[in-house]
Amino acid sequence: MIKGAPIFLCLAVGALVTLGLVMLASTSAKWDMTDDQYYYLTKQSRWLGVGIVMMIGLAMLDYRKLRYIAWPALAVTCAALVCCYLPGIGVSSHGESRWIILPGIGQFQPSEPAKLFIMIALATWYAKNQAEIGKFWRGFVAPGVVLAVPLLLILFEKDMGTAVALGTAGILVMFIAGSRIRYLVPSALLACSAFIVMVMSNDNRMERITAFMDLDQHRLGVGRQQWLALRAFGNGGHDGVGLGDGVVKQMSFPEHHTDFIFPVIGEELGLWYTMGVVFCFVVIFLMGAAMSLNASDLFGRILGLGVTSVIVIPAMMNIGVTTALLPNTGLPLPFVSYGGSNLVFTMAMVGVLLSLHRKGMVVDTTALPPEKDAKFELKL
Repeated sequence: MIKGAPIFLCLAVGALVTLGLVMLASTSAKWDMTDDQYYYLTKQSRWLGVGIVMMIGLAMLDYRKLRYIAWPALAVTCAALVCCYLPGIGVSSHGESRWIILPGIGQFQPSEPAKLFIMIALATWYAKNQAEIGKFWRGFVAPGVVLAVPLLLILFEKDMGTAVALGTAGILVMFIAGSRIRYLVPSALLACSAFIVMVMSNDNRMERITAFMDLDQHRLGVGRQQWLALRAFGNGGHDGVGLGDGVVKQMSFPEHHTDFIFPVIGEELGLWYTMGVVFCFVVIFLMGAAMSLNASDLFGRILGLGVTSVIVIPAMMNIGVTTALLPNTGLPLPFVSYGGSNLVFTMAMVGVLLSLHRKGMVVDTTALPPEKDAKFELKL
């Protein structure tokens, strides 16, 4: 299975990207047939080209060299996250300040590259301090700070969905790397408590929770997106109403081309396609984990499992939200939803996994100074 892992990974990613482009053609088409009816499709196609170039470039690169850019890249990413708060640079939408304007690029979301660079930094730290992974300061506090600084910047942008997904992936990476459970569990509980307090102190978030508990009662207000999503799934049934023939997307369905594109798939193409999407993400998880666990060094194993987590966890959260299993978090569906920043850096993460397979099976002792490798151990 390891030899064929890159093939299955690329097939799953290719299927999701293709489906995303097809659905953007459907969701962006308007009844008035204006000249810009395929605006989202055209723009997404351009970003896909950039993403493919980044994926190929990183796949051809020896993943070990990413250790040399870990700290500068993380610092630049944190600076970009700070810029989200600056008037004239940061862009706010729906009460969230998660975008900046870059010359020649336009609107850009710094939290997307942050996912990749946080995982590179964590993997670099643990690989350098293998002998002290079980210690409090070097095995828990220091990597915890590496995770917490950008995570807090994202959280206070009011992008709680990304913060939860990234925090979950970060805690998982720290656990896998060998940080002791007796440090991680209290920290996770404290983080959950703080998150609950932040939600309860924010009227908009509390409205989303209240609406989630009774979507029918709030179908004309905050719960409209999830209520319409369920109507779309119900209308599509097993076989769907046909590509382009969806009705719910025309009913003032907010974000039906981004965060809520999954219900449009369900309505137009039916249950089997939505199950296919879930299956593709299961394949990505299994292939990513397989390639990561067979890497030749600790850095590769942690990095691979980290990037696999930050691809799959947001996907599962998006599917949970659009099927009304979770409160609305505002996360896109990787590879499928419209969004250049997300698509480019998710494709880049796929390139990292491909590099792990290409280079990770053979130990290159000249690439980096020799160091004693560590095995994953469950430590209390």
